[in-house]
Amino acid sequence: MKIVGRNNEKDGLMQCLLSKRPEFVVVYGRRRVGKTYLIREFFNRSFSFYATGLTSEKTKGQLRGFTASLNEYGHEEKSIPTDWFEAFSRLKELLESDNVYREPINNKRVVFLDELPWMDTAKSDFKSALDYFWNSWASAQEDLVLIVCGSATSWIISNLLTDKKGFHNRVTRRIHLAPFSLAECEQLFALNDMVMTRKQMIESYMILGGIPHYMCLYDSRLSLTQNINELCFKKHGQLANEYHNLFYSLYDKPEKHLAILDALAAHRVGLTRAELSKVKEIGGGSVLTKDLLELEECGFIRKYINCTKGEGELFYQLIDPFVLFYIGFIKNKKFDSWNEYINTPGYNAWRGNAFEIVCINHIEQIKSALGIRGIETHEFAWRSTEPGGGAQIDLVIKRKDGVSNLCEMKFTNEEYSIDEDEHRKIENRLSRFQTMTETKDAIHVTLICGNGYKRSKYSGIVQNVIVGDDLFT
Repeated sequence: MKIVGRNNEKDGLMQCLLSKRPEFVVVYGRRRVGKTYLIREFFNRSFSFYATGLTSEKTKGQLRGFTASLNEYGHEEKSIPTDWFEAFSRLKELLESDNVYREPINNKRVVFLDELPWMDTAKSDFKSALDYFWNSWASAQEDLVLIVCGSATSWIISNLLTDKKGFHNRVTRRIHLAPFSLAECEQLFALNDMVMTRKQMIESYMILGGIPHYMCLYDSRLSLTQNINELCFKKHGQLANEYHNLFYSLYDKPEKHLAILDALAAHRVGLTRAELSKVKEIGGGSVLTKDLLELEECGFIRKYINCTKGEGELFYQLIDPFVLFYIGFIKNKKFDSWNEYINTPGYNAWRGNAFEIVCINHIEQIKSALGIRGIETHEFAWRSTEPGGGAQIDLVIKRKDGVSNLCEMKFTNEEYSIDEDEHRKIENRLSRFQTMTETKDAIHVTLICGNGYKRSKYSGIVQNVIVGDDLFT
């Protein structure tokens, strides 16, 4: 198996093979994150049955594709089923046959239905037939593992994970496939003979995030800047239209999702639900609730409570690097190459925000560097409520041991060093945070420096320093 990382997911799949009950496994996550690759490689592309939904095909086309897969795995009936009930009846016949393939570890029959949402075409009986197949037969087969997968997250959530009817409590394991960590990105680059410094790997993550497919598009003969030019800024670059394709593959009507992301991209510490609902293109009600849940499930946003005083407010924050990069530089493109953006004011503002997102996505690595991996924590951003703005802290790690780490995140061309002006700003943030939150915690100022750190005469204000290498653990 050539699977980079994914240790928890591989362990979950192995537990399904070792269990003594029927397993209904849902694998979901954003487009290009590697869902199909993980399942295929883990099982060495050997299944009792495998079929995939077909994009833009109607019911008859989906049934034709399903029948072709049945025939490939040994079912002899060549005619197209009249409906999905008949199609799943044939699948049952195939799985009950004596010559059906069984995996060698525990003699299980493994069925993989890829891009399941595409099979559920308009006015088809697909959901009812799948429900009947599982509840009437498959759920009684102790040696059966049914794995379903799909990028259309709204369908997965509403029909499988939160459904209150046929599939309610039927799913035995859910695997949300997240983007790679920096350590996993480093492994993938090595596998693809892509030579980069760790600083460049962090920059890559700031632009494309940890999406395996995107990184596999890099040309090892080119620099990072050249690759971004080729992929994102050329007219026919392979990622030039990815933003549109990404959201229209995930959601049926993504316009409100996109409006939410546009709003959050302009507010680095996030917005409350009430603030989002005031945006004309977004609105409120149950639709906003559903859209926020779907964006959170895909890892585009996170929610957090600013719990420094009282109950606090619930905020939603953009944490996807590619979304921030696209909105900042490609959506309303001013220049035709990435080179022209570098070192502009807009670039510098983006770089600070993008590195903060990298840090938010590597909280466990930060906790490890602080020696607090086993301590319960809550992470949030903080902004003062004083008229006219005031102080803002982009990452606070509030710990159960009576300490709060106020994190200052810096990504610079050279090693970062605190000067007099920055020392004064840190003192101001620290003072306002202590006064306004009335916290009883000990406050540790924590620097996270993506490209190294150099001590200065103002370094005494800092209790902890974390450097870029620490994010790769």
